[in-house]
Amino acid sequence: MPEYLIVIASGILAGTISRIILLRSDYRQYPGYPHGYLSHLLLGFIASALGAVAVPAVLKPEYTAVTFLALAAQQFREIRDMERRTLESLERTELIKRGLDYIEGIARTFEARNYLVMATAFATSLATQFGGLVAGGIVAVITILLSRSLMSGDILADICEVVPARLSFEGPVLMVDEIGLINVGLKEMREDILKNGLAVKLKPKDGNARAIIHDMGQRKAIAFTAAVILGTKKDVDIPEYTPLVRKNPDTGEAGLYIMPVERDMEQLIAAVKLTPVLESASSKPLLAGSSIIKAKKKVG
Repeated sequence: MPEYLIVIASGILAGTISRIILLRSDYRQYPGYPHGYLSHLLLGFIASALGAVAVPAVLKPEYTAVTFLALAAQQFREIRDMERRTLESLERTELIKRGLDYIEGIARTFEARNYLVMATAFATSLATQFGGLVAGGIVAVITILLSRSLMSGDILADICEVVPARLSFEGPVLMVDEIGLINVGLKEMREDILKNGLAVKLKPKDGNARAIIHDMGQRKAIAFTAAVILGTKKDVDIPEYTPLVRKNPDTGEAGLYIMPVERDMEQLIAAVKLTPVLESASSKPLLAGSSIIKAKKKVG
């Protein structure tokens, strides 16, 4: 179908550019290898091609060709499984673990990016078909920006205030302000923690935020992010140096303790604020509570 070559090419180009923009390696350390970049870029190109070809396939009409989209969706779900298995394998050798919730969130993100790429290619091809290259270019820019916005997500800074906290001991129990963490038996270890450790307190802004930092998967993600950015002195035979996040059951506030390589409080606060809010932890009890109250009033 030579008459549709420009339409298809514009969609593929827009979708591939979108995947390149969405592909980034950061403190989460994945993807971090050349084959990782290559595989994801290739999958992005395939998703772009499927989205771009869908427009002429419908206009032809060749409706049977659209069934390839269902096949693509199945393949993208397998990509999520592949990413999950890869990260779970890497998790076994990590001193500071991401946690299963964080891994599942990363795997879902990789799947979602391919759907966004396909949608970008489809929208661009559709605009090019009916409005020409200029319209296609405008739609491509809009959809690429929209895709980037949809993949940004909330971070901890949006829901919590992060402030410096004081490390102390009540007997052998390590405290972050009034929050008890672990029992440290050796006097030399306690002195080292007080000398070189850092701590911050997370103050949730509302009930929804309290529910999020109550989640153990979210707390593991906070400790992992802090350890990756600042480094940690923990080794296989020093469990006392494990970064920990524990909460105050009375207030819902949480305290983070870490033995960093880089002892920088400002950097620690920035690292904690950068932690993504996990999808699995994003419960909204305030909204649910208000819905229940409204439902009771209607029944009454």
